[in-house]
Amino acid sequence: MSQNALRVVIAEDEALIRLDLKEMLEEEGYSVVAEAADGEAAVEKVTALKPDLAIFDVKMPVLDGITAAERIAEHRIAPVVILTAFSQRELVERARDAGAMAYLVKPFTKADLVPAIEMAVSRYTEIKALDDEVSTLKDRLEVRKLLDRAKGLLQSEHGMSEPQAFRWIQKTSMDRRLTMRKVAEAVIEGTLNATANKEEPEKPE
Repeated sequence: MSQNALRVVIAEDEALIRLDLKEMLEEEGYSVVAEAADGEAAVEKVTALKPDLAIFDVKMPVLDGITAAERIAEHRIAPVVILTAFSQRELVERARDAGAMAYLVKPFTKADLVPAIEMAVSRYTEIKALDDEVSTLKDRLEVRKLLDRAKGLLQSEHGMSEPQAFRWIQKTSMDRRLTMRKVAEAVIEGTLNATANKEEPEKPE
């Protein structure tokens, strides 16, 4: 999906930050389809509009951003990026446990925002693909670990980004009619060469 096609819902109770965020997103070609000032309204808008991405501030009235993210993640409606003024490890872990795909610590710049969005969308695509392939939570966790190891190898050995590494695994899985688990295992064992099927030509060293 090109970033120009991304429809975004933003939820932030501080109007000025919300406006800044909207401007940043629109300058980058994203489409802001709705705004909310509290978590409850944010969940309602995301549920109704089914956007490609939701960006929630962590501290919001009625319902905080983490609880709102949990509700969205539970129904696999859209990937969520959490905004926070606090960089405490505990909060980041709570956000991740709630199903947030990425987080941003304020104050952030456009240079921080775009990679966080790309990461969130990529991870969400990965989870949706795993949902389709693997039925039980235990198996999903095992396959996630294998995929993370395989992606790490593809990144270090072939200079791919994390989203590129996942797309390569997904494409190879479809091309060879193998599960993503089998492709990840083959990458880890070294029996599958990532120069085949690669999306982009390798850069000369």
